[in-house]
Amino acid sequence: MAKSSGLNTRRALARATAAALTAALVATGTSAAVAADDPGRSASRVPLDAKPSGAQSKFSAAALPGDAPINPLYGVDKNGDLWGYDLDFEGGLEPRVNVGYGWQDTRFITQADRDADGFADAIWEVTGDQLYSAAWGEEGTLIGKGWKIYDRLLSAGNLGGAAPDDMIARDGSGVLWLYLGYADGKVAQRVKIGAGWNAYTHLAGKGDLTGDGKHDIVAKDGSGVLWLYKGTGNYKAPFAPRTKIGAGWNMFNDLVSVGDVDIDGITDLIARDTAGALWLYKGTGNAAAPYQPRVMIGTGGWNTYRLFF
Repeated sequence: MAKSSGLNTRRALARATAAALTAALVATGTSAAVAADDPGRSASRVPLDAKPSGAQSKFSAAALPGDAPINPLYGVDKNGDLWGYDLDFEGGLEPRVNVGYGWQDTRFITQADRDADGFADAIWEVTGDQLYSAAWGEEGTLIGKGWKIYDRLLSAGNLGGAAPDDMIARDGSGVLWLYLGYADGKVAQRVKIGAGWNAYTHLAGKGDLTGDGKHDIVAKDGSGVLWLYKGTGNYKAPFAPRTKIGAGWNMFNDLVSVGDVDIDGITDLIARDTAGALWLYKGTGNAAAPYQPRVMIGTGGWNTYRLFF
C-alpha cells in the first residue's frame, strides 16, 4: 500500500477512534453504577476531528502507521471538565474540544485497545474504590471494588501476549501488579510483578519504544532520573531490568504517552513542565537512546489539567 493511501486510511480510523472513545466516555457517564444522588459523569458526542494537511511528508522511510498506537490526548481539568486533543498528524495537537464534565472525583483514567488494531477503543477509570470499563457505544461497566489501595494505574499496552491491552497498578507499599485485560474490559486476577516501585513519581508508556515488538514503559524517580523498562512479553515477568535514559526530568510534573504523535511508527512521550508548557519527545526505536531532543507542542496553561490520558 502506498504511504499516502495508508495515511488516508489511518486518518479516517483515527477520526472514528476519537468519536468512538468520546461515545465510550458518554456511556461511562450514564452508567447505572452511579449513585442516584450523583449528577453523574457526562461527555458530549462531538467528535475530535483530525484534518491534517501535507502529513504524507511526515512518514519515516523505515516505518508506516500501524507500527505504534495512535490516539488522541485527553485532559481532565481542575473543575472536572474533560477536554480532547486530536493529533494533527504533523507532530502536534489540534485545538481542544470539550467532551464532558463531572469528572472531578475520578482518580485515574487510561485508554485501552481491546482488539489490537492500534487504536484505543475503551477506557478504564477509577472513581473512589471502584474500577469501571467502557467501550464504544456501551454503558460503563463496574469491574470491581477495592481499587483505593492503588496510587498509580496505567494501561501501557499489551504486556502479556494476548490481543487486548493490559493494566498495571501500584499499591501504597510500592508493589506493582499486572492485570491482564480481556476483550470485554474485565481483568484477570492480579499478578505481582515487583516491589520498590514507590521510588517513582511517574510511570508512562503506550507501545514499543525499542523496536523489538514488545511494549515498554518509562519511570521517573524522585531525583529526576528517567528509566526504561523494556517489555519481555512474559506476563509473569513483563519487564527486563531497568536502564537509565537520562537525568533532569524533575522539571516535568507529568508524563503521558498516547502512542505515536508524529506518525513515524514509533511510540512517543509527552511531558508537561512545571511552568505549564507541553513537550514532545519523539521515539527513536533505539533502546540506548529512546528519545530525540524535546520539541514544544504547547505553550503555558497546561497545568490546568490534573489528569492526562
